[in-house]
Amino acid sequence: MSIRAAAREVFGFFFVLGRRSGRIRTFALLGLIPVALAVVVRIVLRGRTGDMAAVSTEILMVFFLQFYIVILALFYGTSVTAEEVENRTLAYLVTRPVPKPAIVLGKAAAYTALMLLLVGITLAASFFILNAARLGDPALYGEFLRYLGVLGLGLLAYTAFFTFLGTILKRAIILGLIFGFGWENVIQYFPGSTQRFSIVHYLKSLLPYRPGSGGGRGVALLLFRLEPTSPFLAVLALALISAVFLALACVLFRAKDYLPED
Repeated sequence: MSIRAAAREVFGFFFVLGRRSGRIRTFALLGLIPVALAVVVRIVLRGRTGDMAAVSTEILMVFFLQFYIVILALFYGTSVTAEEVENRTLAYLVTRPVPKPAIVLGKAAAYTALMLLLVGITLAASFFILNAARLGDPALYGEFLRYLGVLGLGLLAYTAFFTFLGTILKRAIILGLIFGFGWENVIQYFPGSTQRFSIVHYLKSLLPYRPGSGGGRGVALLLFRLEPTSPFLAVLALALISAVFLALACVLFRAKDYLPED
């Protein structure tokens, strides 16, 4: 069986399995936070569409960009290979004609699709509640798709990186927490090219808002000191990060012999 065909089978199996798991229900409940906040803001700031647009951007950047997609990718990404070893189910997978790289690619793709579904529903609910007064504006939907695209690229890059960590480390989630909520939150405020050693830098470079632009609609708090990369280079960097770390995870998972005591 080819890697592509095997990866499709793995994708289908784990996508269905993932939809029924308790983990997705937990993260779905977590995703209700911005929806509830959007309802409250909509009530409090009724009729003040400018304020709502600014708040919706804040929610996107604070909750979605720097918390939700990171925590999703961390738990799903590190479990792509680690859960098969810890649950001792790897032997059942490799006894079938399924190449090891197909397990990594199929599971990572299935989990990314599940995460994107969660993020898309949560983002759509909160975004359109906050911008209910602009539902007749075609530009609003382009804005939403751009946000969703940025978050989708973020999920790909973070999931690839955390999958790689889960392949080489037994306690990858600890290092992942340090990276996702330590390094990523600190390095973005460093001046110059240092910012480019973070994933979030490239995601911020793709956002439609800039500090001081659009009549004050920019988010100065989290774009503070941002020295953006051009959109083309930002997308290229995110694609390379995703491809390189997934490839490394596949190579390492294929080469490593997992003993029963592992």
